[in-house]
Amino acid sequence: MASRLRKFGITAVSAAIGAGFVTWALDQKPPAYTVSSEAKAPPKRKSTLPPRTEQVKAIQSGQDYDVLIIGGGATGAGCALDSVTRGLKTALIEMDDFASGTSSRSTKLIHGGVRYLQKAILGLDYEQYRMVKEALEERANMLESAPHLAHPLPIMLPVYQWWQVPYYWVGIKCYDLVAGGRNVKSSYLLSKKEALELFPMLKKEKLCGAIVYYDGQQDDARMALAVALTAARHGATVCNHTEVTQLIKKPDENGNQVLCGAKCRDVITGKEFTVKAKCIINATGPFTDSIRKMDDPSVKSICCPSSGTHIVLPGYYSPEQMGLLDPSTSDGRVIFFLPWQRQTIAGTTDTPCEVTRTPAPTDDEINFILTEIKHYLNADVDVRRGDVLSAWTGIRPLVSDPNKDDTQSLARNHIVHVSKSKLITIAGGKWTTYRAMAEHTIDAAIKACNLKPERPESVTHLMKIEGGQGWTPTMYIRLVQDFGLECEVAQHLAKTYGDRAFAVAKMASLTGKRWPIIGNKIHPEFPYIDAEIKYGVREYAMNAVDMIARRLRLAFLNAQAASEALPAIVDIMGEELKWSKDEKEKQIKKARDFLNLEMGQQASTKTRDLALDLTNDEVSMYTKRFSLIDKDKKGFVSINDIRRALKSFGDADVSGEQLHDILKEIDTNMNGQVELDEYLQMMSAIKTGHVAYSRFAMMAEMEEQKQEAESLKKKITVDRSGGGL
Repeated sequence: MASRLRKFGITAVSAAIGAGFVTWALDQKPPAYTVSSEAKAPPKRKSTLPPRTEQVKAIQSGQDYDVLIIGGGATGAGCALDSVTRGLKTALIEMDDFASGTSSRSTKLIHGGVRYLQKAILGLDYEQYRMVKEALEERANMLESAPHLAHPLPIMLPVYQWWQVPYYWVGIKCYDLVAGGRNVKSSYLLSKKEALELFPMLKKEKLCGAIVYYDGQQDDARMALAVALTAARHGATVCNHTEVTQLIKKPDENGNQVLCGAKCRDVITGKEFTVKAKCIINATGPFTDSIRKMDDPSVKSICCPSSGTHIVLPGYYSPEQMGLLDPSTSDGRVIFFLPWQRQTIAGTTDTPCEVTRTPAPTDDEINFILTEIKHYLNADVDVRRGDVLSAWTGIRPLVSDPNKDDTQSLARNHIVHVSKSKLITIAGGKWTTYRAMAEHTIDAAIKACNLKPERPESVTHLMKIEGGQGWTPTMYIRLVQDFGLECEVAQHLAKTYGDRAFAVAKMASLTGKRWPIIGNKIHPEFPYIDAEIKYGVREYAMNAVDMIARRLRLAFLNAQAASEALPAIVDIMGEELKWSKDEKEKQIKKARDFLNLEMGQQASTKTRDLALDLTNDEVSMYTKRFSLIDKDKKGFVSINDIRRALKSFGDADVSGEQLHDILKEIDTNMNGQVELDEYLQMMSAIKTGHVAYSRFAMMAEMEEQKQEAESLKKKITVDRSGGGL
């Protein structure tokens, strides 16, 4: 009883402190967003996106820019858009692809940070409160500026101890209050019965109820790309696959060495050139220190990289429109469990790491996430390692503030730093606040480098980004009716490209069927169509990884499906980019290496080391059966091979889920494909009685029987040959 009274007291005190703190904080109103009366209207965007060849030609021409931005992630793209819409001549370069780093590997949430608000209230920390307030303002801005790529998402916080119900309820209500008029939707309390109706996979035992609150969800890579393309339409020169090799300085009027440009290299052609600029902005995320040391080798490192791993599970792990928050994992972290593009994302971890261009998830991180989500799911949901369709790791660029004497403590928010040579560094922060970070950065650049913009203040607040201007929630119906697209495909195009979906649909090829009329899928389990590959090249995709990871999100949703779709994708890209046969093969290999390393296909448990109890004749027989299914002689059997074999037996209606089940019963190393040794081990286990039945083994036997029957038909009988005479 004493323990319960103590917990009730903690809850009551927390509620009182929270209510008092929020009331005080809300009275400290920040200045409202205003636009100077001197500011001109933002420039009109171009109706046609400049082709990449024009962008490359412009940046290599030797012309002078006001601003050169290094880094094509969310922050760099945001800086480019803010700069060019103020009337500054702007260029952006990215050594890989837009959003190829951390910006495409997030939790896909647009949020203010519930746990930051908790710390702000319990610690009476006004700085944390302001950070949450700004993020909630920017959350509303993102939902409005890119309605096709971002949407509100309800997130359930299940409660398993009665005293936590009022504690969490007060905290979530404070979250709503801080958002004020920019709140997405109001949170609400659920009984145990109501919670299980909305989230039937939830563990029932000891459940007291749940609280549902709202945040936003986005397609992060497409969002960053859309911001960069919007900047390009407004006149910015944006070039991916272009790296900085050296920063150039010259003396100013006081004799101080200041930056005046950068030596760059086109990664695709190898051509080197110089870009002249009055101001250079370092927006390179985890690579912040490499550019800072290029400017001044003596500076101390400020980036403290931390890796965050996420996994993707099948869609049946979560309801289609309800996420889940685990507020206290076994090691004190927060785990999100969210529906995303018909699959389920779970994550994240938080581990110190080294900065690398190829971060890869480990099996330990994947298993940690699986273990944590088991605690909240009922016994009917068997959380299996083999259900992990994809896994990725992003590097969080946590930074210490070089503007402060104490550089050991990490900055809670983003920092903008100006070096002695006028290098503007923007670091830290979060995806949600990319626009505000860009605004603060360009403000600092104008002041430090004495730039003369046409519009002194930012005009990006609530500006619609690429695809958002003409988008409506029912726009997909027009795509179905006007073009004859499958409904699922039309919905996907509308949500991915917004009002540009019509331009994509016009590039789609005929199916040759009664319905759908156009739109050939590149993989039968996903709504991606051939036209998106062609359009992706016009969105500056230059290799197969750009396409499968960031123009389409197939690599993030299902790494094995991405591998299966690669040949078709590379063929279409090859036509657009004039690739040779050798180049196509190189692209497929590089993309599969990317899937193996960075999308989790290698992060699997080792094949079980079992002795084979098979005779030489049995090994030969089973090897022959395996090769009959592996018609392309890849050395493994994919889900497409299984589909093809079943179709030849008349089982054309087997669902994708059933196909994956057949694969997983034999895929012991869980890499989404069946190798010969796995098949032989299965047959050995069947022979010894360790395994009673295998659908894959039966399918292989049927394939052999079918091949033998067809071989007999082809033999010419003695009668037909004229008796052999």
